[in-house]
Amino acid sequence: MSANPIPQAGTEAEAMRTISFDPAFRARLRELLIWRRDVRRFKRDPLPAGTLEALIELACLAPSVGLSQPWRFVIVDDGARRATIRDNFAACNAQALAAQSGDRAGLYAQLKLAGLDDAPCHFAVFADRATAQGHGLGRHTMPEMIEYSAVTAVHTMWLAARAQGIGMGWVSILDPAAVREILDVPGGWRLIGYFCLGYPVAADDAPRLERDGWETRRPAADFMVRR
Repeated sequence: MSANPIPQAGTEAEAMRTISFDPAFRARLRELLIWRRDVRRFKRDPLPAGTLEALIELACLAPSVGLSQPWRFVIVDDGARRATIRDNFAACNAQALAAQSGDRAGLYAQLKLAGLDDAPCHFAVFADRATAQGHGLGRHTMPEMIEYSAVTAVHTMWLAARAQGIGMGWVSILDPAAVREILDVPGGWRLIGYFCLGYPVAADDAPRLERDGWETRRPAADFMVRR
């Protein structure tokens, strides 16, 4: 008898052996990564019913430490809550502007850093640090893996949205404690980000911050270290 029997139909080993992605697919995947953008300028057109929920379903295919799935998606439809989020953004953005100096202050003031007024969909992503799912596997020495796992869900959703011609923008200039209170979520949930979703006004393969002169993307070689 062979020491390595041929996998039977339906087994995980056979799936790993037979599923492959050709060069054309890999090239398209690279295009998707290049064209993914942090969108700030949205059309006000509504997304088709169920679009956000379908994207969240894809986000939940992301990897997570110990299969803990710690991500929590809070869809924000209420107008009053959205307005309070906008107010918090305005206050935090004013503080961030005051912290800039010289030419940077002028450039910062010109940047559009949120699409809160125009994006048809708003949602927040939290990481549930207290989740029992996963039974603590992989996070005894690195408990922050819970937050990292939630971020992988965000990135998965970002790519899925872009593949459908939908833009997503990450609003990070917010007070996390205030956002938790505004959205009435458990105190143990850590804010990963507040997001805007909708059709972008325009698409581009270069980051807006690079086009606006804020920063320049560096090549991958700059971030590699060998030991």
